[in-house]
Amino acid sequence: MRLLLDTHVLLWWLDGDRRLGAEAAARIEHDETDVYVSAATAWEIAVKRAVGKLAAPFDVAAEIENEGFLPLGITVEHGVAAGGLPLHHTDPFDRMLVAQARTEGMWLITSNSTIRQYDVPCIDAGA
Repeated sequence: MRLLLDTHVLLWWLDGDRRLGAEAAARIEHDETDVYVSAATAWEIAVKRAVGKLAAPFDVAAEIENEGFLPLGITVEHGVAAGGLPLHHTDPFDRMLVAQARTEGMWLITSNSTIRQYDVPCIDAGA
């Protein structure tokens, strides 16, 4: 299975936050699962830090590597797919994650109910 983590899921995982449910955590930990973190997630974390909405003192790239997660870059195909999505959601980071998951055939782990309005396979991140 190939999983793509929503930004809040990555943060919950790294922080050991109890909001991350047991099923989602088990899927992330499973030996035969490839877990991806999008460049959009690193970008979102950096933006939220810069405007004071997030105090995440870690190096995102180093943490992705330390956890054994795989980085997922943003391609032109991803950009076109994100732009073509229905306007269920206007958050550019979430739209990119949906586009990437759909384009790359991944399951998206999220607790965001708006994302579930898209035709993308999701795993509920919540406890």
